[in-house]
Amino acid sequence: MLFYCFCLLYPPLPIDHSSKKRGKLTKAQKEKLQEEEKERRLKEEEEARIKAEKEEQERVERERKAKEVERLTLKSQERRTFELNELRNLLEENQNAVAQWKTEADQAAKLERYMCCDGAPDPAVQQEINSYISIWRDDPEVNVTAVLQQCNLALQVVEELEGLLRDASDSQEAHKYQEALINLQELIHSKHLLTTEEILKKASENIDTETGNMKTVIKDENVTLCLWANLKKNPRFKGLNFEEVDLGFELPKQLAVSDIAVRILHTRYDHLSMIARMTDQRTHTPSCRSFFGEGEVLEESDPPGQEETKENVVMEDTVQQQREEEEVQSIKDVEEGKSAASLPSKTNSPQPSEGRESHIQTQIEALSAEEDPVCLPDQPKTKVVRSQVVDLQLYTPLGGVFYCDAFHLPPQAHRVRGWEIRQLLNTGLQVFHYPTEKSSLDDSEAHTCPSVGVSVTLPDFVVFLETPQVARWDAEGKQWRTDRITDVSYNENKNKISFKMDSFQAFALIQETYANLPFQSWELRPLGQDSALYTVNGALITVSITIQGDQCMLQLEQQKDLSHLVGRWMSGPALQRAMLRAGVNIFVNEFTDKYVSNCKKDPLTEHAAYEQMALLASACAFSWSKWNAKCESEHLVMQACEHPGPTPVPEESWIHYLLGAQKSQKLAITEKSEAFSLDHYTGSEFHSTLIHMLWDDMRPDGIVRSTKSHHLFVDTVQSLLCATRPLMYS
Repeated sequence: MLFYCFCLLYPPLPIDHSSKKRGKLTKAQKEKLQEEEKERRLKEEEEARIKAEKEEQERVERERKAKEVERLTLKSQERRTFELNELRNLLEENQNAVAQWKTEADQAAKLERYMCCDGAPDPAVQQEINSYISIWRDDPEVNVTAVLQQCNLALQVVEELEGLLRDASDSQEAHKYQEALINLQELIHSKHLLTTEEILKKASENIDTETGNMKTVIKDENVTLCLWANLKKNPRFKGLNFEEVDLGFELPKQLAVSDIAVRILHTRYDHLSMIARMTDQRTHTPSCRSFFGEGEVLEESDPPGQEETKENVVMEDTVQQQREEEEVQSIKDVEEGKSAASLPSKTNSPQPSEGRESHIQTQIEALSAEEDPVCLPDQPKTKVVRSQVVDLQLYTPLGGVFYCDAFHLPPQAHRVRGWEIRQLLNTGLQVFHYPTEKSSLDDSEAHTCPSVGVSVTLPDFVVFLETPQVARWDAEGKQWRTDRITDVSYNENKNKISFKMDSFQAFALIQETYANLPFQSWELRPLGQDSALYTVNGALITVSITIQGDQCMLQLEQQKDLSHLVGRWMSGPALQRAMLRAGVNIFVNEFTDKYVSNCKKDPLTEHAAYEQMALLASACAFSWSKWNAKCESEHLVMQACEHPGPTPVPEESWIHYLLGAQKSQKLAITEKSEAFSLDHYTGSEFHSTLIHMLWDDMRPDGIVRSTKSHHLFVDTVQSLLCATRPLMYS
């Protein structure tokens, strides 16, 4: 019964006899399957055979290439000593000639300085500079025209002191120059105050009939002085614009009825950044190999000059000698960057030929003799953190300094019966403190004081590649800061910036130092014998420098109002300083790698390449290659070719070269290749130097042009390459 029920619930499955029939293959089907299997097996065998043949061919080709590379390497090693000696002789010949020229130039400059009768002292003679400062301090002259002429002469002395401080090798000597520099800065500041006081004493005699107040603008090549005296005390007065120079200010109502005078003094030079750098003693840990010499830094901002605020330049007597020496060394390091002498080139630091070897022997041969790998630590880039204190390694003040001050109006003269009666004060010009000092206001009142408005037209002698930022001078902390500045408005069409500050203080317009880095591309091509064109396509603007002998001329593709700089011939170091002051920065320093991405190349190999590029600059063109960033750090890749004339280099003429400590070689790749390869160009040789590598493909007249280049032209080209380091920062 149970079995019957189970069968009803689960009946047996029907047997499929057709599947058995389908499992049996016909003879034709079997033959077809066998044929397919045979074809598959033959195909696999053919593919395996082809693969084996290809692998064998590749093996044979690799062995052939390896043998060819070994043969070329051995051949290169055989002539290595000869090539290095020939290159060393070329370098030493140029370097000795440059050293002799610089010695003669220094002697001529000293003689010219001695014969000069312009009333300026010789800053190298401490007695003369001390007498000059003492006599000028006691000079009672307060006429603004005469005083500004005296200040211009003093600024020339300041510039000479900066050069002496930059070149000083002894710390005591450097401290002497720094002390004289600071004293002269303080004296210039006091003279500006004396002339301001003299003008304000006679404010009532120069009343503007429309406003009832006094306003005046005095301008020369170095300063612009704008003065306004509040004689009317009109409560509805809101502000004033000095139309002659397009500088303006806005006053709170409580100041409109106060007995005050407002001064806006614009100096084309920056005196305060030097003080900020002295205060900010940064520690810099260089890499195992530094492209820059110890303590050598390219100029990051305007050269140090005079300081307008007296309390910021007075040296405290309680400062320890060690602290003083550190400050002297700090500002000396900054000053060294103002000249091409800071470049790590023997041409810029001439030494006796005895007991020294050329750069190529100390770099290429020393590199090849090292067993340890190149020490190029992969340091992370410094993150730009929003801070109130301006980092002068990252930002540069441009356009000079604007001193915005408020003074108590001096007593005015009264005329009674033909007599002039004036109250005389021995306190000098008194600063009007705004907001009122903390002793008379609680914190809540001080914070509610209305701000002072300022409007400035950007100076036409500098270029702002980005929207400028405003920084105020913190006299107490001796640093630039960006806080307590509000309502910043920039009108790009009018090239004007307006903002508000909570008090009267000095301010400057700042720009990121490395805004134009890294470079997008670069090219150095000859224009003729001892003439070349160096073009750098920066991140924001393209800069071209024409080199003729030891003179350089700046050209900009974008039209900028830099008539004092663009199209003018000057020496290489002078051009670098002028470009930095104008905001056209393509130069690097030992801090650049903290903020700018780069290719991390070995600095000695890189410098050896610049030396040889300079030797060949009259006959060969060089250009950027995208493969330079793809190869190892001990190698450099660039495009080069012989180019006789001033015309642009045809695209098909470029050839890729690989440079290293052991050898230089021509590469088979092009800019359009899919991947980087170290395969050498078929039929080419290996050489120990770049110059011999290029000579292989050059015509005899091209080789003659390269060997007959003038030593000053070679030195100038090398200095520019070392200052910009295109193989590193592009």
